[in-house]
Amino acid sequence: MEEGHKKILQRYRINIVTSLDPSSLYDLLLQKGVFTPDMIEKIKSSGPRRDQARQLVRDLATRGSRAFPLFLECLQDSEQHSLAELLQSGAPVVQGSVSNRLIHPVVRTLPVSTAVDFQKQIKTVPIYPIKTPTPSPDSENLRAQTQVRTRMQGRTRRDSLQSYKMDASPCGHCLIINNVDFEPQSELSNRTGSNIDCDRLERRFQALGFLVEVRTNLKQRRIKHELSDLSKKDHSPYDCCVVIILSHGTEVSHNRFPGAVYGVDGQYVPVQYITNYLNGKHCPSLQGKPKLFFIQACGGGERDRGFEVPSDEAEPSSGGADDQTDAIPASSSSDSLSTSDEPDAGATLPTPSDILVSYSTFPGYVSWRDAQSGSWYIETLDHILEENAATDDLVTMLMMVNNEVSQNSAKGIYKQMPGSFNFLRKLLYFQTSTVGQN
Repeated sequence: MEEGHKKILQRYRINIVTSLDPSSLYDLLLQKGVFTPDMIEKIKSSGPRRDQARQLVRDLATRGSRAFPLFLECLQDSEQHSLAELLQSGAPVVQGSVSNRLIHPVVRTLPVSTAVDFQKQIKTVPIYPIKTPTPSPDSENLRAQTQVRTRMQGRTRRDSLQSYKMDASPCGHCLIINNVDFEPQSELSNRTGSNIDCDRLERRFQALGFLVEVRTNLKQRRIKHELSDLSKKDHSPYDCCVVIILSHGTEVSHNRFPGAVYGVDGQYVPVQYITNYLNGKHCPSLQGKPKLFFIQACGGGERDRGFEVPSDEAEPSSGGADDQTDAIPASSSSDSLSTSDEPDAGATLPTPSDILVSYSTFPGYVSWRDAQSGSWYIETLDHILEENAATDDLVTMLMMVNNEVSQNSAKGIYKQMPGSFNFLRKLLYFQTSTVGQN
């Protein structure tokens, strides 16, 4: 496939994954020779509709130069006109058509003046003093950019000198806490679709070289117990540690990391306490090593309706009919725990260096989850890691996640903005020798 067409598929990936009906395309793609029967079966077996759409786009990019226009024809034939028009609007004009041929101007030779005529012309040309033009703001900006480029010439990137060591095998421990079924007295709804998130992340971090352990439906005290056990492990042979929590969440008072996550008993643990279990003071074998926390939970109960931007600034995508939130009203107290039994209860805690906390949503706002395909944030995080971990560092990939999730719309109205609290000191590149293998 031509590089320009690949870029279009990448640019509109979230629109394709959200709205494409792959099942209506399979026979058409076979008839036109875009895919083989084996490739179609592979796509069908990749999972729910969104996973099939994602696999279809991934395989499409590996086909020949005619794959993209034939794909557009299949979209039109299956009456998926809106998506076809969206992709067509970004497609480059096909070279070689009559309307696009280059027309070369006719060059005519001008008569050459004699030496006498030339001397006469020189004498008659008036001479004026040269005025120095006043630089415009645009020219000043261009000059500044040119100067920056000039200064940067000759410099080499030093990424390898500024990266965490991430070559241990296994790379480290990864703990996933997946709270799905909440006790009736908690008055919290069950989190349908969270098992899809959990399965995705378990496969992804195993592929990234981690020892993954999954814990399901934990009460508050059990969450603390699992984190304490993790902090007591000897992490000396490893390079990193990951904690992922999938649960309901709420907004609480904090002085470091915002938010809290709920146990299935309706009692919560503040995120700042969760991170403290693995900081340099309470887990010496992780000192100087990256500690990564991924929180799929609401940061509060507020729903973001977004704001209007020019059409070329965003690529809107509607969420599914089964979109749900992980929101719980904000607590009026600072936390529901006694600080005396927490490892970081004191006021003189060390700076949380080498810690990154990635939140599915901005503090105070809800986080959306589709009962059929999982949460927006986890689904996007999974495929960004799959497609970019070989070339990009973690912080760059999280910005990609932010961008894609921000373009979703729940019920056609509500938005979501993930974000991170980043205290890493270096770039972090995952091991990728086995990325993508499930």
